[in-house]
This record gives sequence, C-alpha cells and structure tokens, in this order.
Amino acid sequence: MHRNLKDYLVISVKGLAMGAADVVPGVSGGTIAFISGIYEELIETINSLDLGFFKTWKKEGFLVSWKKYNLSFLVALFLGIAISILSLAKLIKWLLHNQPLLLWAFFFGLVIASIFYIGKQITKWTPKVWIGVIIAGVVSYFITIAEPFASPDSNWYLIFCGFIAIIAMILPGVSGAFILLILGAYQTFIDILNQFRDGIVNFDWELLYQAILKILLIALGAIAGLKLFSKVLNWMFKNHKNTTLAILTGFMIGSLNKLWPWKKVLSWRTNSEGIQVPFIEKSILPSHFDGDPKILLVILFIIIGFLLIFTLERLATKKAN
Repeated sequence: MHRNLKDYLVISVKGLAMGAADVVPGVSGGTIAFISGIYEELIETINSLDLGFFKTWKKEGFLVSWKKYNLSFLVALFLGIAISILSLAKLIKWLLHNQPLLLWAFFFGLVIASIFYIGKQITKWTPKVWIGVIIAGVVSYFITIAEPFASPDSNWYLIFCGFIAIIAMILPGVSGAFILLILGAYQTFIDILNQFRDGIVNFDWELLYQAILKILLIALGAIAGLKLFSKVLNWMFKNHKNTTLAILTGFMIGSLNKLWPWKKVLSWRTNSEGIQVPFIEKSILPSHFDGDPKILLVILFIIIGFLLIFTLERLATKKAN
C-alpha cells in the first residue's frame, strides 16, 4: 500500500488516541484501533513479524524488508502511542496524588460499562458460562484483596506484570492499564513513564537509564507472554468464545473492589523514589472515609466514565455496520 507523509501523520494521530486509551484502565487501545479503521492492518502486521525480516534484509536489502513487513505503518503508529502515553503519565500521576477519589470514580465507571460491553457479546448463557463468570469473579476479587507476592518496584514483578498485561494486546476490549491496576502495578508503571520522560527532558542520564532498564524488563515479560498465550487465547476465542467472554466479564466484576473510590490504607510501602505509598487497602463506605467523601462528584465521574465507554461502543458498532 502506497502512503505519503500526510497518511503517516494521520496514522500517528490515531496512535495518539490509542495511547490515551491505553493509559486509562477500562479503555482498550484495540477499540480505538477498530473505530479508526486500522485494527485489521495492525493485527496482520504484528502477526507477520518474524525472523524472516532479517533473511529478506540480507538477500534483498533493508528497504525491501522494511516495506515488506509494513514497518513504516508500525513506526508511525507506535510513535503516536508513545508520545500520548508519556504526555498523559504526568497528568495521571498528579491526579493519583491530588484527586484520587475522582480518578478512581472515573475508572470505576469505565469498568462498569466495560462489563456490560463484554457481557452482552455472550450469545448463549449456558450453565458453563455462568460458572465461568462466578469463578472468574471470585478469583478476581481475591486477587484485589491479596497481599502482592512482591513489591511492584521489583524486577521480577515488572517482568510478571508485562507477561500478564500483554493479554490486553491480544484480546479486543481488554485494557492493559486495567490488568496492571488489578496487579497493583499501575502507579509503578506511571512512575516509570514519568522517569523516562523526565530523564529525556532534564538530560538526567541516570534516571533515563533506570527507566529504560525497567521498560526493557516489562518488554521481556510481554514478549514471553505474547509467545506463550497468543495461540491459546486465539484458539479459545474461536472455539469457546462464550466461555472466554464469561471469564473476562467475571474478572471485571470481581475487580470492581480494586476500583472502589473510598479506601482505608492498611499498610504502606516505600517506592523507588523513597516516598511512602499505600500497599494494602480496604474498600469502605463513604461515611467511614477519612476526609471529604465528595459523594456527588464521585457519582458524576462514575457516570462520565460509563458514558465514555458507551459512546465508544456505539461508534464501534456504527463502524462495523
């Protein structure tokens, strides 16, 4: 496919939208890709990438190999995604520290809408499907109240999170940020992105080196997860779609405990910046919240989050039709 500079700028803009979605738990970058008409090309391009790139490069030259594997498309898209994620990470960090109730309320609304979006795709509610929803919901809930097996800053935990979060890239409608949130590593990932950006802006090579090292660890886990799970998940969707959707629905239902805005901190930990941050939290009623519960504002932001997914779903349905 022949494209000019304007075409690639448009692709980068679509990448900006995908990156914004990927930062927000409950919103899938894949959904944005579908709405903007690049989902199929993205999947086909990623699936075609293999070691054959180097063989073609050796035999026919770098430019031939680059064009054959459609890498100009990928570079333009991922450049937009990267710029968007790095730009929004600072805002998300500020909101986590200064307006946590409203941020979690927004996320809560996003996931409630996502539950309806995924759940209504189940075409037949058999006993097996109901069992899938219940078991996944219970498992997900216990994950939200369990003590993490390692600090979110540890190298092994970063690899593990990358390994699990890659599911969001394989499964349409599942948010990578949402998976990280359930694993308790969302804020850690936001901090890493901010370190990377600050290292570049301030020419702080030590900070940049630490951020790149952590990003590479995440990428290592993601590559391993992609190789191990892509075929399994694709097979499940093709042969047991209703059960797979049921598991995703249950997983999201159980996770609502993690997103509940009003929390009580049970224990603290010191992050990589030497700052005390919550480690284990417990969901509580607004009346027991230590501070202003902002009930009306929280409800408003839950509605805003819900309507955002609802609007994206309507756009995706219109695009499909």
